[in-house]
Amino acid sequence: MVPRIRAALGSVDGDRLVEPFVGSGAVFLNLPRFRRLLLADANADLVALYRHVLTDPDGLLDEARALFTPSHNTREAYERLRGEFNAAAIGDPGRAARFIYLNRHGFNGLCRYNSSGGFNVPFGRYAGPTLPEIELRGMHRRLAEADVVDILHADFRVVFTEHLRDGDVVYADPPYVPLSATASFTSYSAEGFSETNQQELASAAYAASRRGIPVLLSNHDLPIVRALYDGASVTSFPVRRSISRDGATRGDVAEVLALYAPAD
Repeated sequence: MVPRIRAALGSVDGDRLVEPFVGSGAVFLNLPRFRRLLLADANADLVALYRHVLTDPDGLLDEARALFTPSHNTREAYERLRGEFNAAAIGDPGRAARFIYLNRHGFNGLCRYNSSGGFNVPFGRYAGPTLPEIELRGMHRRLAEADVVDILHADFRVVFTEHLRDGDVVYADPPYVPLSATASFTSYSAEGFSETNQQELASAAYAASRRGIPVLLSNHDLPIVRALYDGASVTSFPVRRSISRDGATRGDVAEVLALYAPAD
């Protein structure tokens, strides 16, 4: 999706990219024209990881590297390290290193928490998970070379109401509206992401555009999404998804990019 996102934002003015759902970081990593960044997420572990990547990548990688050995690629080791992760304080370097380990060794690379805030993804049974050192060092370079970087643990509503300013460009990639009643995985954080949250995000995007701040959103192409993003310029296209637990059912799904442009 990055080329489409880059094209959609290519004609908008602004000097700071704001991502209220920074997730994997794929967008800010591939939009180097933005020298100022505000990266936020409701997942405190993700935010803590990015802060370690920025401030101490060598220490983080040294600690994580010790976990990527054959002896740690077993269900027993995974469940032990998952327990250590859940018991550690958010912000602790050891928890951040285990977060990388869990991402690479857990089922389908999922990031999921239960209602108590415990990471609960089961073991993934991969032959040889590897430490993404090249990718993490590339992320460090992108962050270190930016003129200004703010990394926030914040709900999207806080980002929209308290942190936007003139000159911002927002890309919002929320947990998607599920394609079916049985595909309602939204628990990237313990709080989940509800239909009400989707409505609040659309309203916040519209309000920001009325203030002169362009907002680009992505989501599944569904009637409810079209209704939510009424008033935005919407583009639909197929995207291949690989998250389904059944490989035979993985394939293209329709997604949208919806741009709320500033009022003239």
